[in-house]
Amino acid sequence: MLPATLRRYHRHCLCITVSLEAIACASAHAQVPVASNATPPAQIQNAQIQKQTLAGIDKLQTWYTQSTGLYQTTGWWNSANVLTMLADYSLVAHTDSYNAVFSNSFQQAQKTNSGFLNNYYDDEGWWALAWIAAYDLTHTQQYLDMASSIFTDMSGGWDATCGGGIWWSKDKTYKNAIANELFLSVAAHLANRVAPTARSSYLDWANKEWAWFQQSGMINSQNLINDGLDLSTCKNNGQNTWTYNQGVILGGLVKLTRAQHAPQLVSTAQTIANAAISHLSDSNGVLHDTCEANCGADGVQFKGIFLRNLMALDAATPNQQYATFAVTNAESIWGHSRDASNAFGQVWSGPFDAENAGSQSSALDAFVAAYAASLRRH
Repeated sequence: MLPATLRRYHRHCLCITVSLEAIACASAHAQVPVASNATPPAQIQNAQIQKQTLAGIDKLQTWYTQSTGLYQTTGWWNSANVLTMLADYSLVAHTDSYNAVFSNSFQQAQKTNSGFLNNYYDDEGWWALAWIAAYDLTHTQQYLDMASSIFTDMSGGWDATCGGGIWWSKDKTYKNAIANELFLSVAAHLANRVAPTARSSYLDWANKEWAWFQQSGMINSQNLINDGLDLSTCKNNGQNTWTYNQGVILGGLVKLTRAQHAPQLVSTAQTIANAAISHLSDSNGVLHDTCEANCGADGVQFKGIFLRNLMALDAATPNQQYATFAVTNAESIWGHSRDASNAFGQVWSGPFDAENAGSQSSALDAFVAAYAASLRRH
C-alpha cells in the first residue's frame, strides 16, 4: 500500500436575419426577413460536450466487471468515484441508461467489502457519496439507507486526539484532511435528504466537523488545504495541497449551507476554490497535481473530484469563472490528452500517456462539469 500522502490522491442566441432588398412590389421596395434554421452556438456546444462525454463513458464501461460490480485497472475507492460520476452525468442528461450499473454494483461490490466498509474511513466516505448520488438519481431508498449506515461507521473514527476529527484509518495513525472533509460532506448531504426526525443528528455532526476543521490549521495562509496533521504537534504537516482536498470541502460547505442557510460558508468555499484555481492551474487554465505524470492508481483520480465539487459550488452560486474553468479543462483533455479509442490520460494538458478507469473517470468529471455548466447557462 502507498503511504497515506500518496494513497489519498477525492450567447446568446444568434439570430441570423437575412434581408432581401430591392424586391419590387407594386412600385415599392420591401425588405423581407428570411427565417434561418441555423442551430444556436450554445446548443452546438452543449451537444458537442455531451457527445464527447458519452464517448468517454463508452470507453470507461469497457472496464466494468459485472461479476464484481467494480472497475478493472483501478481500485476500490476509485470505483465509488466512477459511480458518482455516472450518477452526476445521468442527472444532468436526464437518463436512466446506467441504473442497472448502480443496482448491480450495490449487490456485487459488497462481495468485496460487505456494507461498503473497510479499514479506511475515507474509502467509506467515497462509497457513501456514491450511494447518495445514486439515490438522487433513482430515488431508491436502500441507497440512502446504505449511505446512512456507512456514515454511522465513519462516526466511530472521531475522538479527542488533536481536539477532534476522525482518523484516516481504523489503525489510528493519521488525521488528515480528506477523511474529515468526506465526513463533513456525507453528514451535510444526509442532513438534506433524511427524514426530519433524523436530520438534526447529521446537521450536528456536520457543524461539529466544520468547527474543528476550520481551526485545525490544515487550511494554510494561501487558503489551500494541506494533506493533514502532524500528530506530534497537532499542527499542519505542510504536505501536499492535492486538488481533491480543495474539492471535497466545497461540496460539503455547499450542502451544509443548504441545510441551515449559512451563506458565510459559501464565501469560504469560494475563497478555497479561487485559491486552488489560481495556484494549481497552469498558464492556460488547466488543472494539475504535483505528482504528474506519475500519480499512481490513486492520484489520477484527484483532479476530477475538484471539478465535480466546483460545479456543486457553481450550481449554488453561479460564477462564470468556474464554468469557463470546467470547459477549458474538458477541451484540453479532448484536444491534448486523448487517444484514438477515446481514452483520457492523467495529465490534462497532454500528452496522452496511459489509460485506466481512474484517469478516465476523473477526466469525465471535468466533462460532466463542463456539460452541467453549459446547460445551466443556456
